[in-house]
Formats: sequence, C-alpha cells, structure tokens
Amino acid sequence: MSTTRTLFGTDGIRGTANRTPMTVEIAQRLGQAAGLHFQRGGHRHRVLIGKDTRLSGYMIESALVAGFLSAGMDVTFVGPMPTPAIAMLTRSLRADLGVMISASHNPFEDNGIKLFGPDGFKLSDETESAIEAMMDTDLAARLAAPAKIGRASRLNDAAGRYIEAAKASFPRGRRLDGLKIVIDCANGAGYRVAPTALWELGAEVIRIGCAPDGTNINADCGSTSPHAMCRAVVDNGADFGIALDGDADRVLIADETGRLIDGDQLLGLVARSWARQGRLVSGAVVATVMSNMGLERCLADEGLRLVRTAVGDRYVVEKMREMGANVGGEQSGHIVLSDFATTGDGLVAALQILAVLVEDGRPASAVCNVFTPYPQLLRNVRFAGSNPLTEPSVLEMRARVESRLDGCGRLVLRKSGTEPLIRVMAEAEDAQLVEEVVSDMCDAIVRVAPVA
Repeated sequence: MSTTRTLFGTDGIRGTANRTPMTVEIAQRLGQAAGLHFQRGGHRHRVLIGKDTRLSGYMIESALVAGFLSAGMDVTFVGPMPTPAIAMLTRSLRADLGVMISASHNPFEDNGIKLFGPDGFKLSDETESAIEAMMDTDLAARLAAPAKIGRASRLNDAAGRYIEAAKASFPRGRRLDGLKIVIDCANGAGYRVAPTALWELGAEVIRIGCAPDGTNINADCGSTSPHAMCRAVVDNGADFGIALDGDADRVLIADETGRLIDGDQLLGLVARSWARQGRLVSGAVVATVMSNMGLERCLADEGLRLVRTAVGDRYVVEKMREMGANVGGEQSGHIVLSDFATTGDGLVAALQILAVLVEDGRPASAVCNVFTPYPQLLRNVRFAGSNPLTEPSVLEMRARVESRLDGCGRLVLRKSGTEPLIRVMAEAEDAQLVEEVVSDMCDAIVRVAPVA
C-alpha cells in the first residue's frame, strides 16, 4: 500500500471550499474510507463531527455524513465547537473517530477536515496514508448492507460538557471574580463556549468577534488580527485580553495596557510556574524551530530545557508524547497542555495564564512578560520552479550566514507546504545582523528562482 499523501497535509486536508480537495465528492469518499478503516469489532461504530462557523461547513458536513453512514458508522453531530472540544469528546464518548471541519485561522473561503482517533489524538501519517490509499480503491463492495447503514443524531449537551472540562482545568477553589476580561472569538468555533466558561468562573466578560455570519470568521479579529482585542482592552479598562483563532485551538493574550503577549511568553510563564509547583514533567518544554532564543535562555535560567521540533502542533504533540512532556506549543499561540488536552486548546491555555495571575496578584503586565525576546525577523520569498533551497549558490549563502550567526543566533529556512514560498527566519542579539543575514538569504533565493 502506498504511503504517499497528496490530500493530507500537516493538519488534515485543507483548501478552498468547493474546489479540489475541499469538494463534496472528496469529502464523501473520505467519510467512506475513514469509516471503513476505523471499524473494528462487532459494536456499533460511531463518529463525532464538529465544525467551525464557515458557510461551507454545512456542505462539507453533509458530504462527510453521507460517506460515514454509507460505511455503516453512526454519526453524532455537535455543531460549532472548538477543535480541542472535538478531541476531548471523541475520547470521552468512546467514539471510534472524531472529525473537525475547519480551516483554523484561514479566511472563510477555505475549509479543512481534521481527523482524531479514539484516543483523542490527531491521526499518524501512516493512518492518514492508509485512508488516502483506500480512497483510491473501489469501495462499493465494502459499503454497508441496507440494514447496516448508520444513523445520525445530535448531542445536545456537547457545549456544556466542554465548558465543564475547561473549567475543571482551573485550580480548585480559585475564581476570576473582580477581573474584567475581553474575549475575541474570531467569529469562530469558540464564540459560545469561551465567554460562557469565563463568566461562570466569575469574570466580567466583554465579548468581541462573537457574532459569526458564515463569512466573517477570522476577518480582522481573533489571534491572527489581535489589534481589535488589544484596543478593546484599553477602551474598556480591562485587566486581560484573550484572542482565539477560528477553531479556538490557539490563543494570544494582551495585558492591561493592550500589549500583545505571544505564545513563547505564554510557554515560558506556564513552564516556570509549573516547574516551581513540581508539576512540569521531564524538565522540558517542547516548541518549534520558530520559538525565540529568549525563551530558550529563560528556561535554561530555571534549569529547564527547550526541545525543538518542525513547525506544526502535531509535531509538538508527537515529541511531547515521546518524551512524556506535559507543556509544549508554538509561538503562534498553539499551547498544548497534556494534563488537560490532547491538542492545542486556546481556552484552557488562557485559563492557565489567568490562574498564574490570580495566584500572583499582580497585573498581567508585571507577570506575563517573562523574558526579553531576541530580535527576530521572518520574510516569505515566493519562488518559481523547483525547491531553491537545494541550489548550490543558496547552500553556499546559507553556510556563510550560519557562520556569521554561529554562537549568537539562528537561521531557519522552511519551504511552505501549501504555497511556493520559502520562509526565511533569523534571530540574534544584534538586530542589524538579523536584518543583513535575512536580506542576503532572500536575495540568494530570488536570484536562482525568480518569479516571472
């Protein structure tokens, strides 16, 4: 069986709605293949399906449901819910498979399909490859007999179950009474559950980005456009701001001055707090190659390690599971706290930061900035033709840049998995040096692979 994947990327299947691969035909066939793959044993098999608030979610959901039912799987709908809620409910309800229909932080025109196994974790590359290979075969003879076709039903208390699980992650006996919190849900999947959880814990909640209309998800709001949240914190005299993305698996924070706090700072704060409480497992934090060197130095000062992975929260989770670590994440705001969740959970991560604030008693500006970031610069270079990173002149420039940064900085080059882009990132203590090496590297790439 082939292990080549053409549909699945680093986070499921994603693309423009109603265009390949996000079509009704592919979604239905995916439902059939995944449904057949996860049928094990004689019990009634069940798949849990959630989605964010995109208009195309109805279309993709209906196609997936048809596929799963025809494969003999029962379907449980939960409607708009965060990605981490689907992961949690899949495991809690003993479902055989979980599905989240979302393109995360992308605009409404895009959509995607993420699959979770019965353990609540995203599928392995091998499992995705097996499902994709099955999609290329003749499935007709393997579909359910008329009496074995699946049934569909709705889980009405899904939101309440997730809210209670999120609240249970907050320290017992602690409350958010007296705190004014801005929550920006990106007009996405968290628009009901996140404000409700904060309010039930005692906070005064100011909601923005909580009026989805099918096309405004991530539109000038949420963690990819946090300026609205930062401004609302200042305008309302709030103590804290939270910005989720479209499927609520990532989060960025603002302190009471409206200053944005990224995922690296959040990782440092949680790791330091948990280490001092004896809760940090393995003495390490897992992050990606994009995390700032300032975080690495901050952790080292606490006697902790930073272990880096490729970009993508699934790679962070894989390394965490391998090491037994319980704190990991990305600079973009994917924070994975495996004591509470199997994937990034923006609401749970925000609650852990709020727990530190409540315990400390000082304002967010005094607590949340745990290190001074190194100057870091990221540029995207569009290219034509084959991968320019293998060209001799680019390799030579890379060697020269790495020599200049040796001992004082880092260079990271990444080819985008979805676009003809090379992402060039450098960081060092000297901001001028960072600017120079990034420019040199970008120029070298443009020279060998210019876009017409």
